[in-house]
Amino acid sequence: GTSFNQKPIVAEGDRVEVNQVIADGPCTDQGEMALGKNLLVAFMPWEGHNYEDAIILSQRLVQDDVLSSIHIEEHEVDARDTKLGPEEITRDIPNVSEEVLADLDERGIIRIGAEVVPGDILVGKVTPKGETELTPEERLLRAIFGEKAREVRDTSLKVPHGEQGKVIGVRVFSREEGDELPPGVNELVRVYVAQKRKITDGDKLAGRHGNKGVISKILPVEDMPFLEDGTPVDIILNPLGVPGRMNVGQVLETHLGWIAARGWDISGVQEAWADRLREKGFEQVPPHTNMATPVFDGAHEQEIVGLLQNTVANRDGDRMVQPSGKAQLFDGRSGEPFPYPISVGYIYILKLLHLVDDKIHARSTGPYSMITQQPLGGKAQFGGQRFGEMEVWALEAYGAAYALQELLTIKSDDVLGRVKVYEAIVKGENIPEPGIPESFKVLIKEMQSLCLNVEVLSSDGMSIEMRDTDEDVFRAAEELGIDLSRR
Repeated sequence: GTSFNQKPIVAEGDRVEVNQVIADGPCTDQGEMALGKNLLVAFMPWEGHNYEDAIILSQRLVQDDVLSSIHIEEHEVDARDTKLGPEEITRDIPNVSEEVLADLDERGIIRIGAEVVPGDILVGKVTPKGETELTPEERLLRAIFGEKAREVRDTSLKVPHGEQGKVIGVRVFSREEGDELPPGVNELVRVYVAQKRKITDGDKLAGRHGNKGVISKILPVEDMPFLEDGTPVDIILNPLGVPGRMNVGQVLETHLGWIAARGWDISGVQEAWADRLREKGFEQVPPHTNMATPVFDGAHEQEIVGLLQNTVANRDGDRMVQPSGKAQLFDGRSGEPFPYPISVGYIYILKLLHLVDDKIHARSTGPYSMITQQPLGGKAQFGGQRFGEMEVWALEAYGAAYALQELLTIKSDDVLGRVKVYEAIVKGENIPEPGIPESFKVLIKEMQSLCLNVEVLSSDGMSIEMRDTDEDVFRAAEELGIDLSRR
């Protein structure tokens, strides 16, 4: 979720004029976009780590929280009327230890300020269960003691897999309090969990010209290339991302960013481009002045070259970046100068929402599709990795026959094979031969439904019966204590 907040930037009694900015939104500062940061960039290859649009960052950006962001996730649960009775939001949850309930208040809702990790209960909720067939002993006890203990199951709202943070807000809506709720809903609870995300390798960054990339490495500040005055660069981009895509805008931004960051003084320059800037009142400009230059109608080549020659020098009298827009950089690891000048300047970098923490996913065992018996797909369903047609070709090309057979059977939809492999691993025996995949049986049934009499024959021409439910599966599963009926 995104944090939206608007705030006024004028006070009562201020005089305002037409087109004056009077309020800032969540991503503006004084009416200008403020979603990213201006970073010192060098366009150079670095040990192959910025191959194919990969990006190298300085550790300084992590330590100083330059590219850190706060994310607010909204989690919601409702208590409804069911056929077996109303659901209830409560702290009284069956088969849950007191330790797990420690951060819940008397209503069963998490307290504000609690640190939560995946699997923690945010809102306790119970749902009525159907009446089960009673044993003779239970019928006798009910006859003696009357009312039976209520049959409920735990349907609490829990922190999803892969998320964590701090609870910063809770909102409760109730029909009794007069809140408008959907039909059948008696109570609705929303919990807001905030998380601070520092920039890390695997996160995605982009400039203002569609020049996006993924961070491959975060280097210590002392290993980053540095300028003649010792200033280390913040970010290293691959120069191959410019010519092939004809994306020259990022290079022009780099030069203009350096000029705006350093400021300039053209009081002694007597040229046409300098006269044009003087007329606009830009003869002397201090460092870090906000500038805007329109696309195709902004700074010309003579102005860029001239301003690079006349930027404000540092205390040693050096301008560091030459009129060509390039500078001499030194290797942070050895202190040796790089053999060629390198384009250096400032560009505006934005952190995109494609964060590695949201994408990383691993599965050992998990849910299977009802029909094909193959693992589900996607992180949301806690699914497996898709091994498609082209991946099969790759393993065929390598000649990895046994790996391929496992992937297409016991690691996917060979139900009997899965159970037998588990049994062999538990007992410390050799893994048996894989069986017939469930999807093959589904294919046979599909063809039979089209009135095609398809049969499976053995090598000696005998028909093999394809049973729908293999008794061996359930027998082996029961021995291992696995309940296949819920899968």
